[in-house]
Amino acid sequence: MIDADAAQVLTSEGWVRSRPVTPKDGSAMAGLRALVEPNKGQMRGPSARPAFDGIMLRVPAPEGVSFEAGVVGGIAGWWCWVADTTPGRAILHLHGGWYNWGTAHAFRHLVGHIAVRAGADAFIPDYRLAPEHPFPAAPHDVQACYRGLADMGHRVAVVGDSAGGGLALGLLPVLAAQAKAPVGAVALSPVTDLTLAGASWASRAAADPYFTKDQVKTLVDAYLAGHDPSDPLASPLYAELSGLPPIRLHVGDDEVLLDDSRVYVDRAVAAGVDATLDVWNGMPHGFLSGVGRVAAADHALAAIGAFLSERFEKGGS
Repeated sequence: MIDADAAQVLTSEGWVRSRPVTPKDGSAMAGLRALVEPNKGQMRGPSARPAFDGIMLRVPAPEGVSFEAGVVGGIAGWWCWVADTTPGRAILHLHGGWYNWGTAHAFRHLVGHIAVRAGADAFIPDYRLAPEHPFPAAPHDVQACYRGLADMGHRVAVVGDSAGGGLALGLLPVLAAQAKAPVGAVALSPVTDLTLAGASWASRAAADPYFTKDQVKTLVDAYLAGHDPSDPLASPLYAELSGLPPIRLHVGDDEVLLDDSRVYVDRAVAAGVDATLDVWNGMPHGFLSGVGRVAAADHALAAIGAFLSERFEKGGS
């Protein structure tokens, strides 16, 4: 169902919702651009890890959530424990960072906001990063972590952002083939096509305040280490999508990754998957980190929480 505050559906199929930007959010994004665009495309390689983590560590901690280091399926990470939740429900959240950056510790507050709205505990694995551990180390780690949560008796929902969104969507066909599908999945600005063929790499090149195609290619090359970028485990856009659980995607309209979401959902719907995409106008990559300050972030988190809560109630594992 289309939310009351969504703009008109963009396609006749009804799977894309265009979310309007408020004047206040527009002003906030203008200020953000002025701050970050001088460094556009400059973050490259392992040396950028401290700066990237520093960005995520600025997300305010949510109320009603505690955090604890842990190990699931042999993979270290961080738990987000929700004070008021139903036992036996767990979110597997896969963090972003272009497969080269990011830590569970740095993402724990953002994931806590998702967890408390979904009414479920969450685990964030520290999957192995490139270039030290190229493909397929990261997909293998998230598969092990999912199995670990399932073996603990949890009904699991899979969530991921950016590169973690690509890992989340890449995990789904593997689980479907094993008849171990999660109750549902959410991907936030996911990386779905490592061939970098999406039209928005050109159409949103100026609008995106963070990334350039040249910069991203160096990160993707470090991750793939010569592997075929169209391998479905690396680029879920090219996977067999039939039989997947319900999926919700959220992306900013000012992202070079916009078409990674649009084309993926188009193909998923064509394959019979219950999939929808929310496009947040005026929003750049990672806008959910503005929780509490950016209305679009709060609205997106509310929609994600409602979807996950519904899937835990209705879905199976």
